Amino acid sequence: MFSRPLLRFVPNGTRINFMRGRFIGLATSAVLSIASIILFLHPGLTLGLDFRGGIVVEVRTQGPADFGQVRAALAGQHVDAAGVQSFGAPDDVLIRLDAPPAASADHEARTQALVDSVRHAVATLPGAQVLRADAVGASVSAELFRDGMLALGISLLMILGYIWFRFEWEFAVSAVITLILDLTKAVGFLVVTHFEFDLVMVAAILTILGYSTNDKVVVYDRVRENLRKYRTMPLAELIDLSINETLSRTLGTSMTVFLAALPLALFGASLSSFAWVMLFGIVVGTSSSIFIAAPILLLLGEKRLRRDARPPR
Repeated sequence: MFSRPLLRFVPNGTRINFMRGRFIGLATSAVLSIASIILFLHPGLTLGLDFRGGIVVEVRTQGPADFGQVRAALAGQHVDAAGVQSFGAPDDVLIRLDAPPAASADHEARTQALVDSVRHAVATLPGAQVLRADAVGASVSAELFRDGMLALGISLLMILGYIWFRFEWEFAVSAVITLILDLTKAVGFLVVTHFEFDLVMVAAILTILGYSTNDKVVVYDRVRENLRKYRTMPLAELIDLSINETLSRTLGTSMTVFLAALPLALFGASLSSFAWVMLFGIVVGTSSSIFIAAPILLLLGEKRLRRDARPPR
């Protein structure tokens, strides 16, 4: 009774010819990635507090926050707030301030004076209180940015090594090229949406890379099995067969993760931007496993993986 799944995203015996549109998929991905790189160069990412330096103050008001009243209180203390936004519950407010120049001799004193001014401004609001106040200096933010980029680079190298060790080099190169294309698209998404790029976003991108890698390994495993099983089948047909055989699992896993992240994107407040990037990464990672990684594998491995097969049609 329960031997078969209640829901299948793809019927058994599905035979979609994905490789027929491989050039369209590669061209579309290249255009999107180039556009993302251009957006990264100008106007560029909106750096968060972790990477640009500054001061963040979390305030809890009495009842739903009146942002106009909060800004007026800050203006009364001559505080120029870089941003005032909702944070979590309706009565939580996040105030972001640009830190004084790090080169100034009295940098720490001026930073403390700025925080004190915010505290005085909050004190004028009935029932409001400061929950926390954090400051990140320019030197620390530069170090955090460098460490974040280093983490992304090391993760790509480790993925390359893992897939190269587990499969042939064609699989590893195809996967890493595809992951780099996925990464550029995620950066373009951050630029377009103006989500702040901070350590949370680095974590989101690393999670996307891990998820996308797992998705590609599933397809690659089936390709490797079919290479042994169908020794004379042309590589294009074999890759199509492998994708179709794993398509239901791929879509089912992606839909599960997507539905799990969707409520966080809609109602997660402070983690909403993280969840939206995750949703975008799930869609991009799933589609790239089919339309990008597989065609690149076909281009790289057509002669070596299938010397005895007919050329793909």
